[in-house]
Amino acid sequence: MLPAFAALPPSVAVGREVLPAFAALPPSVAVACDTRRVPAIHPLCLELQKTWFAEIPLVAALALEVVDYTDEGELRVKAPLAPNRNVHGTAFAGSLFSVCVLTGWGSTWLALKLAGLDGSIVVSESRIQYRKAVAGEIVCACRPDRAVLATSLEDLRAHGRANLPLVCTVDAGGKRAVAFEGTYVVHAPSRS
Repeated sequence: MLPAFAALPPSVAVGREVLPAFAALPPSVAVACDTRRVPAIHPLCLELQKTWFAEIPLVAALALEVVDYTDEGELRVKAPLAPNRNVHGTAFAGSLFSVCVLTGWGSTWLALKLAGLDGSIVVSESRIQYRKAVAGEIVCACRPDRAVLATSLEDLRAHGRANLPLVCTVDAGGKRAVAFEGTYVVHAPSRS
């Protein structure tokens, strides 16, 4: 049986680029895979992605995807422009809002999982500023303040409820395009 990569065609489409397949590379370039160049995605990000698709149908329509989760606690997600565009060919404000809300929700979910906690997460309050049109891929980032997060997690442990204020941002052309502020409420599961 041939390895899976042996079935690749002479060229492979990746996004809008066409890249040569492994067989088309000259022997001097065709070396073993350098895994130092492959970004590792946090295992919980894969679980978050599955949870979103299973529990929140809008995620599929947005084509939302987790990009990464850093050691500093920053979650980055992306969504392509095509299914999220408006009549002007830029990102639809409703899609930008939804991507921000889901990024904050995902950041809260990851914080709970990493703390060994569980709970029901809802956004209770939000505010958004659209500062600049987004004419390409939507990339949203959220990094909770560590001290505020620690206090919120302690509140959840002690009282079964916590509020977590978060800021999610989308940049375009090197400038801040969208600034979202949301308060997420977490309720611990009922103890029966």
